[in-house]
Amino acid sequence: MQGHLSAIADAVEGLCDSDLTGLSDDELTDTMRRLEKTLRRASVVGHNLIVETVERSLPGKLGHKSLNKLLIGVLRISAADASVRVTAAKALGTWHALSGQSIPADLPETAAAQRDGDIGADHARAIREAIRKIPHAVSSSDVTAAEQILAELARSATPEDVEKAGHTLLAHLNPDGNLTDERDRKRLRGIRLGRQVQNLMTPISGHLDPETRALLDPILAKWARPGMNNPDDPESPTGAAEHPGVDRDQLAAAAGRDTRTAPQRNHDAFKEALRALLASGILGSHRGLPVTAIITMTLDRLEHATGVATTASGGTLPIRDALTMAQRSHPVLVLFDHNGRPLHLGRSKRLATADQRLALIAADGGCTRPGCDAPATMTAVHHIHDWSKGGATDIDALTLGCDGCHALIHDGPGGWHTRTAPEGTEYAGHTEWIPPPHIDPDRKPRVNHRHHPKVILERARRKANAHKYADTMSRREQPQRPTGSDGADEIP
Repeated sequence: MQGHLSAIADAVEGLCDSDLTGLSDDELTDTMRRLEKTLRRASVVGHNLIVETVERSLPGKLGHKSLNKLLIGVLRISAADASVRVTAAKALGTWHALSGQSIPADLPETAAAQRDGDIGADHARAIREAIRKIPHAVSSSDVTAAEQILAELARSATPEDVEKAGHTLLAHLNPDGNLTDERDRKRLRGIRLGRQVQNLMTPISGHLDPETRALLDPILAKWARPGMNNPDDPESPTGAAEHPGVDRDQLAAAAGRDTRTAPQRNHDAFKEALRALLASGILGSHRGLPVTAIITMTLDRLEHATGVATTASGGTLPIRDALTMAQRSHPVLVLFDHNGRPLHLGRSKRLATADQRLALIAADGGCTRPGCDAPATMTAVHHIHDWSKGGATDIDALTLGCDGCHALIHDGPGGWHTRTAPEGTEYAGHTEWIPPPHIDPDRKPRVNHRHHPKVILERARRKANAHKYADTMSRREQPQRPTGSDGADEIP
């Protein structure tokens, strides 16, 4: 194995240093094809490594909650990438029974095509998605035939072509759409919230099961009625249209002014329903705090009424929207001064456990383990120095950690440790996590900047300026080359 890896490294080194200008047009495209085929085949090795890692129970031995967490820690890849790799390995890898006998892959023809280098990860993903959507009522022989057809097509087509062919196959296998049963609905249900994009909007998609749809329809019928809950109309009634407190004439007048589309009315109704749910208090508490919106902002942004505020769940919203929310009773507003010191916690009682958590939410933003993007709503308060070993429950000795990362802190193999960065260091006062040897043999302390992107940008800017300054000084210190009488360089 080591010899093969060394050969790959040497080959890649040679390819990186190769001069491509001497290749003809045909040779250039042929090189692209050969390299792509090799990279596709290499992904099979990745599947086998994941299989071996699982069958050795290596994540548990090294203190990781899941295989995904191990891949993220060892390879420094994104959570999405780790999920994609694990999913692919489950369907395409060669697994083994307890006896050691190989188990055929879930998608054997697809696995063979990838091993041959004829298809890539996107082809395989398109095939998996098509097979996943086939109803359980379809016979196994038909499912096997469908996978064979798609895998063969993928050897000579694009992933988009495979996706379209998958839709055609689904229509052929279930032309009347009547083969879907309860198992399929349970498998397909879900609501996906995407990441906030640059305009602060969040994409949402998914599938509702029949019961959820039946529950949602009457809510939208009352809350999304024309004229109701219109944020652009200050005289628009709020809440449910059939509520006794709603003035019928006022509603009729608001409906006449309502120019929103049906999707926009659904959105506004959904927002108002969530606002009413949070204000009701029926959700109780979550990790020691009432279930509510927790908003943090800095003093300079408040003074200028520009920029964005952050929420405990990791989201962002414009300052004006944050101030509007703060006028209501249920959100908690945390205000920081220019130096990051809390000025206002939106609370009237003295500092207590709940208020300590509020301060940590505002200061840490989420789990402090490097690489973890769990927002504050998914974390617990953690003693930087273990309470059982004399750690104090003081605000400067506490930090936030999600349940999965908190479990990584132990004295056994693969255990992480935490400490507060000492004075005089770059991130003094921040929580440092010391990784186990299999993550970093040098065990260099790390700080999580996922929840503070401005810190990362500032650090990158300083490094870029330092490199630029060093390059400038290096050029100045280099001796000038002597030139001939005609200005040309002299040849020694």
